[in-house]
Amino acid sequence: MRFAMAVLLALALASASGLSAAPSKGPAPSKKRPEFASSEDILRWINTYRLKPEPAKLPAAVKAMSEHGVFRDMDAAGIYVGFMAGVLNSNPKRAEDLISKMYPMPPEDQVAIVRAIAFCDLPDWKDLMLKFAERMPARKALIDRFVYGKQPTLRQMELDAGTTPLDTLWGFYFATGSREPILRIISVLAWAKDQNNVERLTIGSMAKLSLATNASRDKELLDTLKSSLNHENKETRVVLQEVVDAAETFEFARVRKDAMAAIEQLKAKGPASSRSTQWWGMVGQTALAVGCVVASAMGQVEVGIPCVVGGALSGAALKWMTP
Repeated sequence: MRFAMAVLLALALASASGLSAAPSKGPAPSKKRPEFASSEDILRWINTYRLKPEPAKLPAAVKAMSEHGVFRDMDAAGIYVGFMAGVLNSNPKRAEDLISKMYPMPPEDQVAIVRAIAFCDLPDWKDLMLKFAERMPARKALIDRFVYGKQPTLRQMELDAGTTPLDTLWGFYFATGSREPILRIISVLAWAKDQNNVERLTIGSMAKLSLATNASRDKELLDTLKSSLNHENKETRVVLQEVVDAAETFEFARVRKDAMAAIEQLKAKGPASSRSTQWWGMVGQTALAVGCVVASAMGQVEVGIPCVVGGALSGAALKWMTP
């Protein structure tokens, strides 16, 4: 099965038209284009953030995310929420001020703020959450679930719960450069060899492809992957070595081909545990999703945009990949 990625990046750079004026007044100043005029601008900023952290811009970026509708489907907004959480994590003394400047925020989009606070992993995140509870009365039920331990934080989240956790971990990494989210992504690499569980096959394949793509442009990330080879079990080490090889040789097509071969095998015989209609539908989605290339951590946002239209690094590939 062959796949083609449509990289459709339309960046309309507004050009200000100069208006003639009387010589005594001088020429009218040109209108400056807003920094976050589009979702692509936000993604580009996220991708380059680690090179030049600017936490003071987070509130404006979050408001722009809301305006551009990236929070309409929270399951597809993992990279944004993870990034928000990562910036808060890296700036504990400024976290409260940064959050306060995100308001006003439409009630339906406040879910992103609630999740970002819960996922930031600061020691006092519950106190921080409660400080803003009165400003988010519509989100009281969700806030209570997090505060009282009925909703998992990012650290507690199971990685086989769809592609959202994977997206969120990447967002956290883009904000912090931390090893922890990378090590968690590495922990699911063995799933790329799973021949019985299509959900795990999807997530493992996405982890493999996204790590290889980003590591090819990020030496520190590549070094982290190489050092992890000495600490992982045999099953994970085999896949991780394939990731390192693909990153160093830029042979991403081979990674996709291997994933597609595994999917075709599952389609041919099906897993022993499930042969439902829902499972076969998931196989079709998986076949498309594994073709997605996650946005590069080193600013190559053009690579990742097809995968993050609407927010998702993984699931949105369905809109851009065709067999």
